[in-house]
Amino acid sequence: MAYYEFIIRISDTYRDTFIQKFSENGCLGMIEYDDSLTAYFPSALDVDTIKNDLTIIQSLLEKAGHGRELTYDYAIIPEKDWNETWKKDFQPVEAGKQFIILPPWEKERKDRINLVIDPGMAFGTGHHETTRSCLVLMENYAPKTDNENFLDLGTGTGILAIAARKLGYRHVVGIDTDILALNAARENILINNVPDVEIREESLAELSETFDAIAANLISGVLVELAPVLFLHMNPGSIAILSGIILGQEAEVIEAMEQAGLRLRETYRDGIWVSLVMERGRKV
Repeated sequence: MAYYEFIIRISDTYRDTFIQKFSENGCLGMIEYDDSLTAYFPSALDVDTIKNDLTIIQSLLEKAGHGRELTYDYAIIPEKDWNETWKKDFQPVEAGKQFIILPPWEKERKDRINLVIDPGMAFGTGHHETTRSCLVLMENYAPKTDNENFLDLGTGTGILAIAARKLGYRHVVGIDTDILALNAARENILINNVPDVEIREESLAELSETFDAIAANLISGVLVELAPVLFLHMNPGSIAILSGIILGQEAEVIEAMEQAGLRLRETYRDGIWVSLVMERGRKV
């Protein structure tokens, strides 16, 4: 499979809105730099559709008197070149008090919980603020017993599922509907030598189990839609760590979760990204 790589130069003022829009419209992943974004799209998408979206945004900015605050270039990347594309920017990064995210060619650290991630053809090395926020909150709400289970909803490369097992969850399930993500997650489980982590091609609605903790690093619109189903898969007293929410959109996610029967336990912010810890009450 080949991929379209778009290098987009856009001012910080509009960057957050741009990230949200393209996350909802088929973008597989982005790498943020100080002066640009690199966004990846599957070659199966019509490249003219992507270009038209960008042209519309350009026109709107120009009509608003903001000149050329968005410019872009793009190229198609053959599958054989993908590994070199992401390797050049994949450096070790610490997350929370315990974790370090490493590529497979780096030496593991004895003073940290090592998360060795090879994204393969799935996008996401775990360096984004939303992933790091999940890891911080997972540390803070680590299992209190050795028989708790964990769901990683939209597992991607499997990084949160692997982290959950290394934090002591007895059994971990990661679900996704993207075959590239599933393949990458299964490979990373082998690399990290974590037993009792099960990766499934499944949606949340198809699951039959309930869980003691759930992580969902998605986007706010999806989280709002999933709220009622999420509640049904949570044990009494369980938590859901929700991430991928841009600052200013957290109120609608909280409202949807509370209407589904959950209550807000904590709000955590990293830059323009907000993560929530929602709790299902215990039975009286």
